[in-house]
Amino acid sequence: MLAMSAARRKLARLVEKKRAETRRTERNKGNCMTRECKIGNVTLKNPFLLAPLAGVTDAPFRRICGEKGAGLVCSEMVSAKGLWYKDKNTDRLLEILDGEAPVAYQIFGHEPEIMAEAARMLNDRRQVLLDINMGCPVPKIVRNGEGSALMREPKLARRVVEAVVSASTKPVTVKIRAGWNDAEKNAVEVAQAIEAGGASAVCVHGRTREQFYSGHADWNIIAAVKKAVRIPVIGNGDVTDVTSAYRMMQETGCDFVMIGRGALGNPWIFEGLARAWDAGVFDAPRTEGREAEPALPRDSQDAAGAQAAQSAVKMLQPEKAAELSLYDIVPSKEDKIEMMLRHFEDVYALKGEYTAVREMRKHVGWYLKGLPGAAAFRGRVNQINDAAALREAIRGI
Repeated sequence: MLAMSAARRKLARLVEKKRAETRRTERNKGNCMTRECKIGNVTLKNPFLLAPLAGVTDAPFRRICGEKGAGLVCSEMVSAKGLWYKDKNTDRLLEILDGEAPVAYQIFGHEPEIMAEAARMLNDRRQVLLDINMGCPVPKIVRNGEGSALMREPKLARRVVEAVVSASTKPVTVKIRAGWNDAEKNAVEVAQAIEAGGASAVCVHGRTREQFYSGHADWNIIAAVKKAVRIPVIGNGDVTDVTSAYRMMQETGCDFVMIGRGALGNPWIFEGLARAWDAGVFDAPRTEGREAEPALPRDSQDAAGAQAAQSAVKMLQPEKAAELSLYDIVPSKEDKIEMMLRHFEDVYALKGEYTAVREMRKHVGWYLKGLPGAAAFRGRVNQINDAAALREAIRGI
């Protein structure tokens, strides 16, 4: 859990007390604007959402992230045609376990009629929101005119949204990217089309389709979308801790923050964020659509980007920077081992030994990040084919 010195614990108590007093004052004023986390008719406990990740955000992982504090968790993306043709593999992606946080299903496709029918088929399911994928950069998806390809067809994107909204009994959201490439950053235009189509919120990943997941996310485009639309805006890209989540909300004015790769092997990120939110750490005036400052590189793989990101953190008031860092959860090796075993057993119970062992290989690699000897251990785990051997290996870390 949190590893803090006596001084840090004392500072944490003082911060908690100060924030509690602030919250009481705001409640007495009747001002809840900074605390509302609402999409359509759905109210969430906090604005921190688990992103949809193919092959990752299945029911077991979503439940773990929800237990750690995520306000909403998203399914893997589901093919509208797969639903249309009643594909069994597609149906398995819709499994929701007892104890999960509120779940959003994400569907993809480009034909309004089929997307509408898929939405109708999901009306009686347990999800609280329905998301449309217009950001997937994978070639086989894009070649079919789906995912990021819809960024180049704003009029079609609007028709798809209109069709889904008319068919769904749940609020509809849409996930997009900054644009197709640096020359075609049209997220504002697409977001306005999405709003006109009746969506309840739009999520903007600050990378272009051409970037895939490389380089840095352009938070300026998120700020521009926030300024251009009235529906809630969800920011996504390069959020890995409490500080980066705070910075995204401050710099862009976004209403929600979606975390994807930052949660891989680290569901504890939601615990830190939830604690910070409940303590009132995020209660501060935001840009709310004001002109954004020039983007700073945030690619941790790039030395200049890392240096610039560190400089941005230093620009925070020292007291605020110290306050934010208090909430990051640093799990011990024992915490990670316990979580890996629990995660594996949940996947095993849902999908059986063969699939569970193979799917857990990547998760084990993510959980091990930062531990000594992680690379060698990942190599051994990738050779394991049975449950007993995997459990023994994890316990022996």
